[in-house]
Amino acid sequence: MISRSAHYVIALGIVTALCLASAASAQDFKAATTAVPVPPEISSAIRGVLSPVSGSVTSGGNPYCEIWMRTSIPANASAGNPPLGVNYGQFVDGEIVGAIHFDVDTKDFRNQPVKPGTYLMRYGLQPVDGNHQGVSDFRDFLLLTPAAQDTTTANLSDNDMYALSRKATTSGHPSIWSLVPTDSAPTLLPGTKQDTNEDLWTVYFKAAAGSSPLTVGLVISGHAATP
Repeated sequence: MISRSAHYVIALGIVTALCLASAASAQDFKAATTAVPVPPEISSAIRGVLSPVSGSVTSGGNPYCEIWMRTSIPANASAGNPPLGVNYGQFVDGEIVGAIHFDVDTKDFRNQPVKPGTYLMRYGLQPVDGNHQGVSDFRDFLLLTPAAQDTTTANLSDNDMYALSRKATTSGHPSIWSLVPTDSAPTLLPGTKQDTNEDLWTVYFKAAAGSSPLTVGLVISGHAATP
């Protein structure tokens, strides 16, 4: 005969498992191709370089974000031998890679709050210094800048990009979103994949650097162990 305490332990285990399953389901990210219009708060000059085809990301079946890639991301002429930890040597520091609209409150790769709204995504590299050691194995990031305040298609200097990106969050640090290698990307794009070891969700989508097609992997949920 099973004791009352044993019944309690079994019941508690079942409840815990159901709670964990429910939490995992709530964070189940999916991606699909859509044609949501580019938001009007993005300047007309920048709207002109963005693809009319967008990628819609949902979380637990609910709207999470919409992504518009730049139709042709200007390619880095010296991308042949990228530095250690750089996977997107085709991109140029400070350039617009795309735009994103968040439907909900979220957090970036540094676990900083980001409000719903429309942002540009500019490419940047994690500095090689002691302040950023351990944030990520990879140096490629997209920095969010508020679309209403970032109105030029020109590449920005690091200082200007950082200053604008600080306005995307309230912490005083730029809002950074990790780019990861695409060797494990889903066959069907856009698509999502979970890294259960680090509790990260990545969305993979098609892009083009100059005339060359490529796949981009962007972490859309989860954050670095070391902020």
